Amino acid sequence: MCIFAPEFRRTTIVEAFFRTHDYLLEHVKAPVRRLLMDEIDWSKRLIGIKGSRGVGKTTFLLQYAKENFGVGNRKCLYINMNNFYFQGRSISEFAKEFHHSGGKVLLIDQVFKDPDWSKELRICYDTLPGLRIVFTGSSVMRLKEENPELNGIVSSYNLRGFSFREYLNLKADLKLKPYKLEEILTNHMPIAADVCRVVNPMEHFQNYLHHGYYPFFLEKRNFSENLIKVMNMMMEVDILLIKQIELKYLTKIKKLLYLLAVNRNAAPNVSQLALDVQTSRATVTNYIKYLSDARLVNVLYRLGESSPRKPAKVMLHNTNLMQAILPHQVDEKEALDTFFQNALWGRHMVNVGDRTCDFMVDGKHSVRVLLEEPKRQLNNIYYAMGNAKRGDDRKIPIWLFGFLY
Repeated sequence: MCIFAPEFRRTTIVEAFFRTHDYLLEHVKAPVRRLLMDEIDWSKRLIGIKGSRGVGKTTFLLQYAKENFGVGNRKCLYINMNNFYFQGRSISEFAKEFHHSGGKVLLIDQVFKDPDWSKELRICYDTLPGLRIVFTGSSVMRLKEENPELNGIVSSYNLRGFSFREYLNLKADLKLKPYKLEEILTNHMPIAADVCRVVNPMEHFQNYLHHGYYPFFLEKRNFSENLIKVMNMMMEVDILLIKQIELKYLTKIKKLLYLLAVNRNAAPNVSQLALDVQTSRATVTNYIKYLSDARLVNVLYRLGESSPRKPAKVMLHNTNLMQAILPHQVDEKEALDTFFQNALWGRHMVNVGDRTCDFMVDGKHSVRVLLEEPKRQLNNIYYAMGNAKRGDDRKIPIWLFGFLY
């Protein structure tokens, strides 16, 4: 005799996932609408959204589902590959069942947890032309370079942590818009004036440098402890699992990250790092690349140089990481340098500058980051002013570069 109620027996696996989907949509909290939401071409059949751990990829998917379909709509479904169900069933099998039940959009979170994820997505693409798939993955993943079966069919996007603009919109309940770099360089005075009419950015800037990049600062937990856990997960899962590195090498990667942080935004001495970490120079170079892919560091070169040349600088990816690793040693100038390069990262080419400037942007804009007024102002340099609410001429308040996205 069956002990289960008839309605329990009739529940399909797709319907069971829908119950979770509806619950998540009812409870999702997305206090800031991310700019990427309007930049994605949602009509594409296969969309990959990469991003480092903690930047809000899951919330982003749920926000999309809630905005465009709502609770109770059976045409869109969110699933997470952490579910043990997928230890016995493939993505393509589930997608086929979902599609045959009337599904149109399948949102797959943490797709890399399936070792055959790229092949499975290709099967879905070839056999289910009426189904759109949006999936999230680690920033360590190289969707096209390492997965040739997805070449020509996947549209790839990067979700970043909160910009200073997004953080301000959240904290001050505003809808400030982003600006392009050329607009900021040529028109920063009226732009800053417009912002300052509704909020004092300097009241929020230091808090952003400390904890504003990762959305989980909204959670009622100690931010620094939470960030350290996330950083460890980046190395333990995103790097080791995806790059298939043995666990015994984890301590070397962690030590390397610490040494790069202590190195304070300088050119890495690869030979010395190899001695300190007790590995080869080639391995150190590879580990730095993995840390860069995980969005833990940014690697900067001089203009005209690139990998495999030695980097001119290795900087932590954002200022929140500085606060987590070396809270007692954060230098104000280094923090501003880190903020600047992070604000432009991903959309602009940032190189290390010459003796007259800190950075060269897009091969044509020389930028110097300052805490105080320049003693002598050069006509070919833009000055990113760290303690300025507003600027003038070629002196631009550095917080305004946080409005690029």
